[in-house]
Parts: sequence; C-alpha cells; structure tokens
Amino acid sequence: MTYDAFPAPDGTPLALHATGDGTPLVCLPGGPTDSAYLGDLGGLTARHRLIRLDLRGTGRSAAPADPASLRCDRMADDVEALRVHLGLERMNLLAHCAGANLAALYAERHPGRVHRLVLVTPSTRAVGLPVPGGLRLATARLRHTEPWFPEAYAALEAIVSGHGDDWEAVTPFSYGRWDAAARAHHAAESLDPVILGAYGADGAYDPARTRAALAGFGAPVLVVAGEVDVVAPPRVVKEFAGLFPGAEFVVREGGGHFPWMDRAEEFAQVVDGFLRE
Repeated sequence: MTYDAFPAPDGTPLALHATGDGTPLVCLPGGPTDSAYLGDLGGLTARHRLIRLDLRGTGRSAAPADPASLRCDRMADDVEALRVHLGLERMNLLAHCAGANLAALYAERHPGRVHRLVLVTPSTRAVGLPVPGGLRLATARLRHTEPWFPEAYAALEAIVSGHGDDWEAVTPFSYGRWDAAARAHHAAESLDPVILGAYGADGAYDPARTRAALAGFGAPVLVVAGEVDVVAPPRVVKEFAGLFPGAEFVVREGGGHFPWMDRAEEFAQVVDGFLRE
C-alpha cells in the first residue's frame, strides 16, 4: 500500500491510500471516518487499484482550519481535488454508507467526471429518503434465530421508539455474520462526534435539487444493498437506485451493512463485473 497527500482547495492536506493493481477505483468511506475499514473491499485489489480517501479531519488527513468545511457539501470539492491530483479525466467512484451522500453531491456537481458509480449500502440523506423505524425492525427480525437477537432487538426497539440510545448493543445487526472478524472490524472503527455532527449540519443537503440532478445522470450506476442491513434496508436503497436513469440494483443475500465481509468473493465479483462492462 502506498500513502500520498495532496492539498484540498482550501489548503488542508488530505491523505489517500492506494493498493492493488489495475484500473483506478476511487473509494469514499462512510462515517464520516477514515478509510481503513474498507480494507480491500472483498478482494477488489486483485483487479483494481483502490484509492481510498481519508475524509478531512480523519485518518491521516488534517483537520481543517474552518470546522464548517467538514460539512458534506463542502467536501465535494475535496473529491474533485483528488481527481485532479490523480490526473484522471473521468474516474470510477465507489462510496459506502454516508460516503454515498458525498458521492451523490459530487455527481450532481461534476457528472461528466464520473465514469462509473458504485454505491454500497448507501445513506439516503442527501436525496431525502427516510428509513422508517418499522422497516428497520422488520429487517432486524430476519435475524430472530441468532443467539444475540433478544438483547439487540430490545435495544433497537428502544432506539426506534426514541427511548434508548444503546447503539453498541445493536451493532450485530450491521453484519451478516456476527463473528470474530466482524467484532474485530467493529472494534477498529472510530467516529468523531464533532465531525459526525458537522458532516450533516444544516445546509449540507438540498434533496430536491440533488434528486433532479441525479435523474439526468448519464453514467452507469450500481447500487448494492445487504439483505439484512438494518442501517440501509433494501427497500429504501432500491428507492435510491430508482432516482438514477437505469441504475443496476443488487441485493446481497445474507449481507449486512458491510457486504464485502459477507461472501467477500461474491461481492468483489459483482462490483468487478459492473466496472468491466
């Protein structure tokens, strides 16, 4: 893996991590957090050079002088600066979770700079699609045979009803398999509450404008959902896919919010096949 730094438009030093060989695939993490948790995305490095961006203020990217620039819409300029730094006329772009909001805003502003777009278990805030609490609970009930289900489901019910905030207890619902690998993956994640709050602050999103822009987006799009993903249930993710003209929508059977950790080889094959079409 190689590490490189480049300046954002406001001068903030940003970090990228490149690994693998082949066609470049720019990867935007969710969170917002650093990109390490993406790993090799199920083995995509075998055929693609993954270029992971650490969002400003995370990982090896510097904290900006202006905290307001941590807002998602402001970070779209960082993605464009990365493209220019890489010398790519157009780029393949993959985004996970909250990174999909950033990717949607980038596609809105720079549609001609995206060759192919992959959205993995995306957040739908930028396009104004809420996730009903009842849908989260219904998706969670697909895991009712798991030994950890009773405690996790009770915590999720409390959160959905507005009477609880034990997010740690519901973590197993984010993974297709709550095994040692999933526990280690979760333990390595870190979210800064200040950055988290700033990312989606007032003014970050204009859903009507973004939806209108995506309706005319001409690049091929793949949207991937996880069958048992409580964070981004397939029904809402399918609605997101429907905002693009002719997007390909795939549900990973048994997949959670990090579907490259569930049947990694199959996930990589789906994404690789789309990028090679």
